[in-house]
Amino acid sequence: MDPQIAHALVTDRVIDITTTGRKSGEARRIEIWFHNLDGKLYITGTPGRPRGWYANLRSTPAFTFHLKTSVQADLPAQARPILAEEERRAVLSGILAKLTDSLGDSNRNLEDWVASSPLVEVILQEAGA
Repeated sequence: MDPQIAHALVTDRVIDITTTGRKSGEARRIEIWFHNLDGKLYITGTPGRPRGWYANLRSTPAFTFHLKTSVQADLPAQARPILAEEERRAVLSGILAKLTDSLGDSNRNLEDWVASSPLVEVILQEAGA
């Protein structure tokens, strides 16, 4: 992997993703945060409301992960929705701990996140795969 991309996957937070609309079949690009926990990449969102991007990834897991902060790169990826409560709890507790450390905001209820936050693991694909 390109060293600049590898560095961005560790240090950056804001990306765009392009998903395929589950109803329209059209490309949908949005800005979102990603999280790197022990070398694994995740995308989540705050609990409490449906997310189009999550529904799109559940329908069509292939998407594009667009780095845009420290380096620009369009990386083909697959989303793996995390549905098992035990795995959700482990991943989300790590994400919330990192957010508390970096943002200083500890007003996040893990149980709410486990119950109703969208959560996918991002699996980067080889170009052309």
